[in-house]
Amino acid sequence: MRKIFFVLILFSSTIYSQKYYGSKINFNKISEFSDVKNNLNKNIIQLEGEILSSCPKKGCWMEMKFDNDTVFIKFKDYSFFVPKNDIEGKIASINGILSSEIISIKELRHYAEDAGKSKLEISEIKNPKLKFSFVADGVKIYD
Repeated sequence: MRKIFFVLILFSSTIYSQKYYGSKINFNKISEFSDVKNNLNKNIIQLEGEILSSCPKKGCWMEMKFDNDTVFIKFKDYSFFVPKNDIEGKIASINGILSSEIISIKELRHYAEDAGKSKLEISEIKNPKLKFSFVADGVKIYD
């Protein structure tokens, strides 16, 4: 009986394993992306979605998928980082401010370089892009 109890505790702790980065936030007000993307303001919101990638050099940014949109995540005041590897496909909750912005060619090329894109791919970036971005002060990644 003790073995079964121990196995259940071990199993349940691995299912709900989570790691915090930045401020440890109580994620209890998760918004739907479709509800907030057309009503951008300076309010702090919480979102939950799939991690698509993170900066392979420092872990200083992430891209996440919400519904059919990709959002570029930066971390408030460059004060924390997330893992550089092995977080793609994981679910994360983020707390912060959502905005849309036009990303310059120079910045797009910098991000492409950080992501390890080839010189050819980087040189093909010729237009700025309208992107959703998010400045997070706290991130929780579920294992």
